[in-house]
Amino acid sequence: MYVAFSTLMFSSMEIALKAAGGAFNPIQLNLIRFFIGGVILLPIALRALNKQQHHLTRSDWGLFFLTGFVCVIVSMTLYQLAISVDEASTVAVLFSCNPVFALIFSYLILHERLGRANLIAVVISIIGLIVIVNPAHLTNPIGLSLAIGSALTFGLYSIVSRWGSVRHHFNGIIMTCFTFFAGSFELLLLMLLSHVPAVAGGMRQVSWLSQFAAMPILKNVSLQYFWLLFFIGVCVTGGGFAFYFLAMERSDVSTASLVFFIKPGLAPILAALLIHEQILTNTVIGIVIILLGSVVTFMGNRVKSRESQLADQEATVPASDFQEESQTAAAKLRARAQAHVKSSSTESTD
Repeated sequence: MYVAFSTLMFSSMEIALKAAGGAFNPIQLNLIRFFIGGVILLPIALRALNKQQHHLTRSDWGLFFLTGFVCVIVSMTLYQLAISVDEASTVAVLFSCNPVFALIFSYLILHERLGRANLIAVVISIIGLIVIVNPAHLTNPIGLSLAIGSALTFGLYSIVSRWGSVRHHFNGIIMTCFTFFAGSFELLLLMLLSHVPAVAGGMRQVSWLSQFAAMPILKNVSLQYFWLLFFIGVCVTGGGFAFYFLAMERSDVSTASLVFFIKPGLAPILAALLIHEQILTNTVIGIVIILLGSVVTFMGNRVKSRESQLADQEATVPASDFQEESQTAAAKLRARAQAHVKSSSTESTD
């Protein structure tokens, strides 16, 4: 149920953001939804911190501001802009490839070995991306570039977040919650900076920067859009991430990752049904290829998980057997020693 709810929320994310695009500035919508998402995750994160008896330090907040910048400021800004200029279904599929980029960054940054299944999945997913992008007939290069940039930087965020969580001993809920808060604070500062007359005037002189001049913060935040903001902030951003991590705690990482494997197939169907988007033939072919790559990744993760469990069992069982054999051998040696002492004392008596 956790995986099902999280998948449905993540698969409808682009559709909800597309529907809200006319009422809110893309950056404003980012600020609203990630702040609300952080508030939703906060009780679970605080409970996890209390269990660890850990108080957040400057070093911890430094990590959160780093991950907040990569995730909220860079990746999600590109993501929101991609939705505003391209089809929601296309952005959803391209963004779902972020685990592929995460694998590449894990090799480059963490020096993790890429297994055979992961390498095959990377190649298959890249082929699917090329089919969807269709370089010979580019219809929206800006939207595609923004979507791929968003997926690439989100993959980078995933690796930085993993590195930080291991170093600071945080679970996924804690990392995500305070990343949302830190990123929202950074985004708020940038939005306030855009209201400075000199900065706003300079941005208006550049065509592609003009939409970022004097960005609204609370515009249209009213009862008229309450349910839309509730769905985007509470259900999609807060609830989607919360249930994703709950699924990970109840099962394992590979099972929870089904969310991103199902999304490339489900999101375009929802977009076609709810907002009547047309799905091109090359997009359908690309979706099928990416889903195949996702299946390879999932199966590879399952096999790797089973192998690690077997290795742990093999490492445990021989140790116990060796301990029992050592104890038995020691008992035999003691018995022989005692027998030898007795025989020696008998001979001396004789």
